[in-house]
Order: sequence, then C-alpha cells, then structure tokens
Amino acid sequence: MDLLIVVVVLAVVVLVVSAPLRRAASDEEVEDAERAELEAARDAKYHEIRDADLDHRTGKLSDADWRALDRSLRTEAVEILRRLDELD
Repeated sequence: MDLLIVVVVLAVVVLVVSAPLRRAASDEEVEDAERAELEAARDAKYHEIRDADLDHRTGKLSDADWRALDRSLRTEAVEILRRLDELD
C-alpha cells in the first residue's frame, strides 16, 4: 500500500514538473505554423506584385490603376514582412 502511494505521488510530481515543458513545445508548434502561414502569404503577395507588373507592361492595367494596385500590394507585403520580423 505504501508503495502504491509513493508511485502515485511520484507520478503527480512528474506531471506537474513536466507541464511547462509540454506547453513550451506546443507554443513552438504554434509559432512554426504561424511562420509558415506568413511565409506563404508573403510568397503569394510577391506573386501578386509580379502579376500586376506584368499586366501593366502588357497594357492590361493603366498607369494610374497600376500605381494604386502596386501601392496597396506593397503595403500589404510590408505588413506581412513586419509580422514575420516580430516572430524573430
């Protein structure tokens, strides 16, 4: 009976002591997932910028439309890059 109590107390101590370690691992997983999401958004935004440039060069976008679109796309890209920097 005494051995059972010692084993139960020891198990509880191990769980309590190792709880922060388990949470730290899950925090890292969340940060890795957020980083991957932001990197994908960054790559997609770069692709949108290149597409807008191509549309402008081929005459599908006027100068005024291209400037407005380019400004907004680059503003969004800067925001994504800022959020990526904050993760570092």
